[in-house]
Amino acid sequence: MNEASNRAINLAGRLASFEGHWQPRTVATFNGHDIMVVKIKGAFTWHSHDDTDDLFLVLHGRIRIELRDGDVELGPGELFVVPRDAEHRPVADEEAHVLLIERTGTPNTGDPATAAKRSVI
Repeated sequence: MNEASNRAINLAGRLASFEGHWQPRTVATFNGHDIMVVKIKGAFTWHSHDDTDDLFLVLHGRIRIELRDGDVELGPGELFVVPRDAEHRPVADEEAHVLLIERTGTPNTGDPATAAKRSVI
């Protein structure tokens, strides 16, 4: 086991280490998935993921996952899994901090051409 793998990951500390919204940072990997933290504010683009679900866990603040057939409101400690192929748009009226779990390589916009570059912290 390498030294980094036997230490707890402080999510608040990782979130404090960067600025900017809608720029997820990978803090760990798990069975081919990235575990990421992201700061969000405002509305993201409508998008879907053809081959994977999308997990959102709110750490701080409140968010709304807009779906074509209704919205899901989430507060701290609440999570929602967006099913594959479901068009969705995350929205935060005030800054919120979110933990995401997605298959490594999943473009956050659903399109590799417009996706944020993978960043590991």
